Amino acid sequence: MERIELGNVGVTRVWEYFGPVEMTPETFFPEVPKDVWDRRRDWLEPHFLDSRTNIVNSAIQTWLLRSEGKNILVDTGVGNHKERPYAPVWSRLDTDFLANLARAGVQPEDADVVINTHLHIDHVGWNTYLDGRDWVPTFPNATYLMPRDDFEFWNPENGHRPLLGRGNQNVFEDSVAPVHRAGQTLLWEGGHRIDGNLRLDPAPGHTPGSSVLTLDSGKDRALFVGDLLHSPVQILEPDHNSCFCEDPAGARATRRRLLGWAADHHALLFPAHLAGHGAAEVVRDADKFAIKGWAPFDPYTEQHRDHPKGTK
Repeated sequence: MERIELGNVGVTRVWEYFGPVEMTPETFFPEVPKDVWDRRRDWLEPHFLDSRTNIVNSAIQTWLLRSEGKNILVDTGVGNHKERPYAPVWSRLDTDFLANLARAGVQPEDADVVINTHLHIDHVGWNTYLDGRDWVPTFPNATYLMPRDDFEFWNPENGHRPLLGRGNQNVFEDSVAPVHRAGQTLLWEGGHRIDGNLRLDPAPGHTPGSSVLTLDSGKDRALFVGDLLHSPVQILEPDHNSCFCEDPAGARATRRRLLGWAADHHALLFPAHLAGHGAAEVVRDADKFAIKGWAPFDPYTEQHRDHPKGTK
């Protein structure tokens, strides 16, 4: 089991998927010059880049935190059986995520808090599951913490035109609205204290309501940053966004601010989609940043590389 202790908080990685996302580095990160990737292929491959196809690899994973007697899930991946017509790599999946969560010692009814760092397709999927013909909350006893700004932005009734466009189609309807109707959401804004070890704060840019979870316990600190960055290249090149950032200038400013905090406070950085060891320790490097080391999680094994069963 991939688990570490940070102060009084246990952190366990729960896998849903690892593999290609059908995008080249140039497509996924259009601002990053090609030579940046070429110079760093020796450590980008195989965890972050497939050398055979030049396709970006991505991990879909949930961080299970055990803090003050509660089970807390950070982001809930893609989910099973969901219709994603404009994101076929995530459509109608059939993964072993709940079995992996059970192996970590948590059944759906054991989850106390679910955190959605933002409301993209690959962060809210296991909020719900298909019960007959209805989408219902997967975690019946949990409070789902959602940033209000993202809830309002992605609610189709409000008529926003997001950069992601149809890529997030059906997501609000099948993975967000059913939880809200069930009365299990807490729509927070400005900041939210979960317990003595954990705090949520706004980190806008990638989406209007993107958030960061800060762990501060004993002598240990960590930041769970969602999609602040999708590749470790963005630690070295913090001004370069992915193609999915709604507010590019805001995303750059937020990334620099949080990387600086992590470096200055010796905090582990947990992005949502990094495979390999999953978390990094960063340091300042002139006006940029560098990777000092990786968290003591085992790198992925071949079992994680298999495509989940689906109708892609």
